[in-house]
Amino acid sequence: MPLNWTVDAHAPEADLQVVSEGVFSHGRAQARDGNAEPISCLVRDGSRVVAGGSGRTEYQRLFVSHLWVCEELRRQGLARRILQALESQAARRGCRDALIETLDDGVAAFYGRLGYRSVAVVAGYVGPFNRHILVKPLVEPG
Repeated sequence: MPLNWTVDAHAPEADLQVVSEGVFSHGRAQARDGNAEPISCLVRDGSRVVAGGSGRTEYQRLFVSHLWVCEELRRQGLARRILQALESQAARRGCRDALIETLDDGVAAFYGRLGYRSVAVVAGYVGPFNRHILVKPLVEPG
């Protein structure tokens, strides 16, 4: 049976989900000893989430996927405290370091002030934005 190819700007969401799940399943099959475990820290004002961070721990590393603070609560130390909570929990899980990425040069500088060091920058990653990849040790080498 011949294969039917399509190139489209608006592929059906269900079809894109098949591709996404295929990539994820293939990657997980390669990471046999990964034991990925989700991690999160949420800050609420009543029932409303006003800040938080999430990611996973795997291979003795904390991978921070998301870090967010609502606009009206920024510049009060919440992001720093969320990262510290994630890092502490990751260290208890045996993680040796943490990895975080951003497209914002100012946010990358903020992470630097929190002990993260740049391991890669992709200039002009998308439009005027640079992709920063930063790592922070969670335990002393030894």
